[in-house]
Amino acid sequence: MNKNYKSGFVAIIGRPNVGKSTLLNQILGQKIVITTDKAQTTRKRIKGILTNDEGQIVFIDTPGVHKPLNKFGEFLLDEAKVSVPDADLILFLVDGSEPAGRGDKWIVENMLLSAKSPILLVLNKLDKLKNPLKIEENLLTYKVLFEQNIPTVKISAKTGRNKDTLIENIMKKLPQGEQLYPEDVVTEETMRQVAEEIIREKILINTKEEIPHSVAVLIEKYEETEKIDRIYASIYCEQKSQKGILIGKGGSLLKVIGTQARLELEEIVGKKVYLELNVKIEKDWRKNNKALKNLGYEIKK
Repeated sequence: MNKNYKSGFVAIIGRPNVGKSTLLNQILGQKIVITTDKAQTTRKRIKGILTNDEGQIVFIDTPGVHKPLNKFGEFLLDEAKVSVPDADLILFLVDGSEPAGRGDKWIVENMLLSAKSPILLVLNKLDKLKNPLKIEENLLTYKVLFEQNIPTVKISAKTGRNKDTLIENIMKKLPQGEQLYPEDVVTEETMRQVAEEIIREKILINTKEEIPHSVAVLIEKYEETEKIDRIYASIYCEQKSQKGILIGKGGSLLKVIGTQARLELEEIVGKKVYLELNVKIEKDWRKNNKALKNLGYEIKK
């Protein structure tokens, strides 16, 4: 290993829907984080690991940051906040196709101005803008939120534009250090966690309005054998009406969700998967600390 080898942790912080998970998947060249166009798609910190000849970057993808409305909202904010102090670098990812909004200002004032780590401002979604002048105008609205001049990279997470420039800029900011993970490891996620997330992604894709936000998935049992993995999962929602929507007429929607999730899981594990889904009601789980803890959303104070 060369003596200039670098390694460190990089927290990706930003409002909901700015493309944090899309960026991480693009950098790693494979899907390790679920992505949809709905807010709160990412609910927990997820580590993605990029290893090359120069070093190893451990990315921490965090939930979109906004003012919390309930206990679950507090958990999401907490997940983002705890990533900041330990990071060697913070990527502040913003939607460069729009000027800075109140949400961006809130993140800078409440999380970034007090941060000890260096910050890299990353303008995403540039594939949506054709006018270079408009991009520069938008960039200025983000830069003025900070007290000092801040380095910037312009990218498109969707197309991969300027991905290599971004990685070069990150490497420059990281300290010299040993490799933290074996080079073939791209995430710390277990198959139970991966299965929960993939089932939830299929729910998000196939439902609308309040359903995506009021649903949690818990793997009750995961049995692994040489030829087949058997997965038993519970889908929790908050009301009887939501349960009816999730199941669908004659179980039709639940069947679609189950089939889509099973096919993707079979691709990942490279063998047959038996997936059993049950829908349960946990009234107001987003407001209840005990329910949040049972569902894996424990607020660490």
